[in-house]
Amino acid sequence: MGPTTGDRATVHAATPEATPESGAPSVAADPQSPRSKELLALVRRRGRIEVSESARMLAVSQETVRRELRKLEAQGLIRRSYGLAFPVETSSFETALSQRWQSFPEEKARIAAEVARRLGEARTIFVDEGFQPLLAARALPQDRELTVVTSSLPVATELSARPNVQVIIIGGRVRGKTLGVVDGAAVDMLRTFRLDLGLIGANGVTVEDGLTTPDPVVASVKAAAIEVSRRRIFIGAHHKFGVTSFVRFAGLDDFEAMITGTQLGAARARAFHAAGAEIVQV
Repeated sequence: MGPTTGDRATVHAATPEATPESGAPSVAADPQSPRSKELLALVRRRGRIEVSESARMLAVSQETVRRELRKLEAQGLIRRSYGLAFPVETSSFETALSQRWQSFPEEKARIAAEVARRLGEARTIFVDEGFQPLLAARALPQDRELTVVTSSLPVATELSARPNVQVIIIGGRVRGKTLGVVDGAAVDMLRTFRLDLGLIGANGVTVEDGLTTPDPVVASVKAAAIEVSRRRIFIGAHHKFGVTSFVRFAGLDDFEAMITGTQLGAARARAFHAAGAEIVQV
């Protein structure tokens, strides 16, 4: 069994792990390095950067950029994958929803399509906040009656025009960056439901820490959604794996499946399988 609800919203210090493709050193980036600060500001502002583009913008060599990015990754501030660098979200930084479409859109579209194939007999569904859950909501079938409970204003807007979907948005405070609904009122309302399926996202997933997110109030909403959903599926692109954020809200075995892309390395996928996760790569 996974952790109890009381165990889910547990604060953990970030513990970034080196990846085979990164070759990340164990030495943390110098917090006073002007170039490190400039690169970090760039990747956070743009949502992702390429090594060659960054080298041109900063008027330095590509090897210099790679070296600084390795340091930033070792400190847990960015994540590198296939020549790109992405910001890692922390308690003090989170990317805006408007930036997230830039990160692996084809992979995220495949994940959303796989969700639609795995609905089974579900008629009442929780859809989390975030860009990947929004894509999953768009992929929901239009030939069956559904009730969708969501913490996401964009999901509610997307589905409200469909005649086959009854949309219920939970009440609470709206977060400006993600347009997600949070706080105690949202949690209290969620706990009145009994849902067939929960589609849950996260900012990071590791074998050691399970599923994490930067904001405690977001973690509380996610934990409540997991608590009231009979079935739970995690949906997230490969770059979420191996990253730890600020607050833990679920364990790997809380989910019947964790759907991600084929870009997730074989060694990392095996490690998650060994830890009890049902990894589905599309």
